[in-house]
Amino acid sequence: MMFSFLRREVRVGIRTLLTFILGVTLGLFSVACGGGGTAPPPPSPPPPIGVALSSATLEVNQGGAPASVDVTVTRPTGTNRSVALSTPLLPAGVTAQIDSPGVGDNGRITFTAAAQSNTAGTFQVSVRASDGVSTGMASLTLTVVIVARVGTPVGARIDAFMSTSFQPASWTDDFFVRHPEATQPLDNLHPQHINVQVLERDIPQLTAWTPSAPDTWDFHYIDRILNPIFTAGDHSPLYQIAMAALFMYDAPGHLRDTTYQEFADYCATLVKYYNTGGFTDGGGVEHVSASAWPITYWGIYNEPNINGFTASQYVNMYNVVVPRMLAADPNLKFVAVELADFSDEPQRYLPTFVANVTAPVDVVATHYYSSCNQRDTDQQLLDTVPSFVDHVNYIYSQLQSKPALANVPVWVTENNVNADYSAGNGMSNCNPGQPFVTDLRGSSAFFAAWRPYVFSRLTQAGARALHHWGFNADPQYGEVDGGTAQRYLSYWVDYWLARYFASPPGSDLLPLDATDTATVEILPTLQDDGTVVIMIANHAVRSASDNNGTGAPRTVLLDVSALGTFTSATQLAIDASTNAATGPTPQAITSTPQMEITLPGYGVTFLTLN
Repeated sequence: MMFSFLRREVRVGIRTLLTFILGVTLGLFSVACGGGGTAPPPPSPPPPIGVALSSATLEVNQGGAPASVDVTVTRPTGTNRSVALSTPLLPAGVTAQIDSPGVGDNGRITFTAAAQSNTAGTFQVSVRASDGVSTGMASLTLTVVIVARVGTPVGARIDAFMSTSFQPASWTDDFFVRHPEATQPLDNLHPQHINVQVLERDIPQLTAWTPSAPDTWDFHYIDRILNPIFTAGDHSPLYQIAMAALFMYDAPGHLRDTTYQEFADYCATLVKYYNTGGFTDGGGVEHVSASAWPITYWGIYNEPNINGFTASQYVNMYNVVVPRMLAADPNLKFVAVELADFSDEPQRYLPTFVANVTAPVDVVATHYYSSCNQRDTDQQLLDTVPSFVDHVNYIYSQLQSKPALANVPVWVTENNVNADYSAGNGMSNCNPGQPFVTDLRGSSAFFAAWRPYVFSRLTQAGARALHHWGFNADPQYGEVDGGTAQRYLSYWVDYWLARYFASPPGSDLLPLDATDTATVEILPTLQDDGTVVIMIANHAVRSASDNNGTGAPRTVLLDVSALGTFTSATQLAIDASTNAATGPTPQAITSTPQMEITLPGYGVTFLTLN
């Protein structure tokens, strides 16, 4: 009996011990898993300060009077701590004078935009309130407005015509055969002295006369593109004798006749064909132009500085060729040099030409492109424009150093954003080893900012012509598509420049005082009929790395109060929203002494005040 009792007590003791151990273990497991344990809650954030602005938007005149916004704060219930305001991350050139509420409820922030900052556009500004414990925030849309004042009296006269260009060769000479309807949009550009740069199979002389064989000529290819061009614009194209007949070159690509007599004969024969009733070749074949219009303006070679001529060789050739052509028709006008302009080419080429030319010179021409590399940024392209102006000024200084050339005008007979092209294998011609990429900035909204900027600066420097390169081409170069004849945006930019600044008669510049001339180009003019035309081109870059970007917005407060009152006004804008097929349409606007003009990105606006 005793033994049984002891065994029962031992079993009970063991059971109790096991129960205790299991309970402890489960308790520890529960704590490890969070079950049954309580961590202290995080402290509650302090209640925010309410921040209310008297307006969600504010406009500040760049370089003008300050502008203010009132701020009302609402403290958390039960607090009366002093509240301070701040405006972190203001745009460059904008300062803020802050009157904080302190222990009150109302404050004020006054913004000022410096004139010299060149900061304009729309920015989001944060207004922060803090009492050292609680904070609050409100957002303000701040627009920095460029102030531009147009005054009197009139100043210099700008008198430059717009035109376009063609390159007759096997890849383009059937354009009007395929698209006869394209002569109308060409004529609508009002082009003068359309530049026709004849190359390749469109060069009409095929072989030289020899004792054993007659010379042969074929004007078929050149005439099927040139004859429609005759019908457009002023019916007076500029025939650029871009190069000699192909047989006249030696293996390295230089004219084999260094006396230039052979080339001079070729040029004189072209004059006979178009101007004096034709000629008969060595085989007895008569060649007569079907055009009703003669060719008055002749360009002597294309970009000789990069096509095998030293400056001395070129001027010697020019002095031989021009008299021979004048002997065929004494009414001709001559466009000299046709320079590929980059780096210091004018300084390298012009002094020799000016010092040694003896034949008549009616125009000196140059070509300007902002780049030869599609990788260049928008800002890099825009940064080249002042050098355009410097080169035009330099060319004029050279011409005016010689009395016989002092009144010779400068024409820009090729102009576009990028001179690069495919080398024939998909690779860049300008950048060996780099694939060629079509630069869409030649027909995008960037062009609508770039070309008016170029036009304004070059015409004010005295350039008398600006030729687009070229009329029928791809989106990099064209005004219309070379395959479909559909218009690009670039077409409408040139179309309206030719209308608003028609030459003749030209127009007079009006004085301008603007707080930003670095990102917005403003060209105010007085027309002979008393109409005021003001061009505003926005070329502000949104980001330094942009390549065909959208541009940054700009708002211009245009003050025309000094000009008196106007009875009507219209506005025409060309930008990324413009339909390239139909073009923009002038819209009537209210004429006031101060008008606010907003450009949302790259583009141009023309104002006409009557």
